[in-house]
Amino acid sequence: MTPREYGIFLPIGNGGWLVSTTAPHPDGSYEYNRKASILAEEAGLDFVMAMAKWRGFGGSTDHWGRSLESMTMMAGIAEATERVKIWATVHANVHNPAIAAKMFVTLDQISNGRAGMNIVSGSYADEFEQMGLWDADMSKEARYRMVDEWTDAVTRLWTEDSVTLDGEFFTLKDAESRPHPRVRPTVISAGRSPAGQDFQARRSDGAFLSGDTMEELRDASRNVHDRSAALGRQVKTYAMLTVVMDETDALAQKRVDVISEGVDLEALVNMRVSWGMPRDRASSWTESASGKDAFQTPYVVGSPDSVQSHINAVVEGAELDGLMLIFPDYHADLPAFGETVLPGLRAQESTAAIS
Repeated sequence: MTPREYGIFLPIGNGGWLVSTTAPHPDGSYEYNRKASILAEEAGLDFVMAMAKWRGFGGSTDHWGRSLESMTMMAGIAEATERVKIWATVHANVHNPAIAAKMFVTLDQISNGRAGMNIVSGSYADEFEQMGLWDADMSKEARYRMVDEWTDAVTRLWTEDSVTLDGEFFTLKDAESRPHPRVRPTVISAGRSPAGQDFQARRSDGAFLSGDTMEELRDASRNVHDRSAALGRQVKTYAMLTVVMDETDALAQKRVDVISEGVDLEALVNMRVSWGMPRDRASSWTESASGKDAFQTPYVVGSPDSVQSHINAVVEGAELDGLMLIFPDYHADLPAFGETVLPGLRAQESTAAIS
């Protein structure tokens, strides 16, 4: 049995992953993320990952209005840690593949072989319209072709002395990128569509998946596992989960209730508009919205025993290789998770492996 991997999604933008005036509010600073990463390593987690974000969503929380750049922040965190994997995010529509290839070689050396590249194509139009980098006529299928071509270029630059490419989206002419990585960076991607899962099976080492039900998430994980195996590859599958934990189920639920009270609907509407939803439709969505919409991912609420049981149910039920975890207050919550939940998860893995 391959050991499951648990890591954290760093709050590189202010507010983290809770869109609420009454939630803890990570400031998105390097100091906050550095400490969270060190705590994650001390807790025994396996990786830390940071998104790339170029514009926030306003509202009363100014959600993600302040954010850092993913690759340079993670280079600093690589120096501050010794063991956890360091996964940074890069937008294929922003960085030329030759630039990105060399940046991640640099991260490979700083991290001593712990680097990972989370590849995204960009889904929030506002971020890229402000830079003149958004092509509204490009279909989702074309974006996946662009990312595929970009990934091919980067991985070739990591292994070949000279790369020439006259592609649909990128041109390289006798391009050199040396030195090559000492350890090839792990390639990560997220996707739910058939095209996204096809890319994960062919190009990725790790796939972040989602589903509206446990069955959908399980089917997605099986699909990526089966398709990659048919190609002679192994791709690990992950999902995201927010952990709201306290000493008892009742106290943890109280934390959820407090967070829900301050849901920032304006920021959530702006987020949907940036996805491409018409503003009138996004605004009408608020009529059915609830406080739980402050949470951007599925979440578990409860005591350490309840959290451990739920995590096991998700990982086993969806046939995942791991989870990327989010916490309301990383600095306060990570030590408690490392002391009370993670040892039990590891012990269950060992028992299952023996049996």
